[in-house]
Amino acid sequence: MFDLKALSADHQDVVKNTLQWLEQMVVGHNLCPFSSSVIARNQVHYAVCDVTSDADLKQFYVNELQRLLVSIADDIATSLLMFTQALAKFDDFLDVLDWFQQLLEDAELTEHVQLASFHPHYRFEGVEADDLSHFTNRAPYPTIHLLRQDEMEKILAHVSNPERIYLDNIETLEKLGRQKVEALCPWGV
Repeated sequence: MFDLKALSADHQDVVKNTLQWLEQMVVGHNLCPFSSSVIARNQVHYAVCDVTSDADLKQFYVNELQRLLVSIADDIATSLLMFTQALAKFDDFLDVLDWFQQLLEDAELTEHVQLASFHPHYRFEGVEADDLSHFTNRAPYPTIHLLRQDEMEKILAHVSNPERIYLDNIETLEKLGRQKVEALCPWGV
């Protein structure tokens, strides 16, 4: 179980901002059909990273990956890694995300863990810059989500048409309208 009080005041603020985004945007508008249950059961581990060097970023990632893998899913079902000092530029974030994915592949862990990514300025390749779809992956901080593959498979077994989730999310944002979406995600404007 995650204990917010164990963090420094600055890190508590980062987690609180992330929780607000999760509750208002992700859970509040059902952008992720599996997030509400793990949040309600306090099974999300929030890790805040203030380091900036490549070596320290790699060590942070490896430590958090190990934490997830050695824990039981009832304690940590998933982890959110939030970067406060590094990765403000989206291209830098994508480079580190690729690097983390390669580390996962090199360790032969892709059947156990998958990565999802969020960034204040997330932008899907080939999509117009002002398209609302980008907000499906915009978060207050550069964030990498570590998901247990077996947990995802269990949940997706109960979701009809999982390939529609992304399309449904875009429809949800379009129904909300730009003004409401930007109010919910002011960092992504």
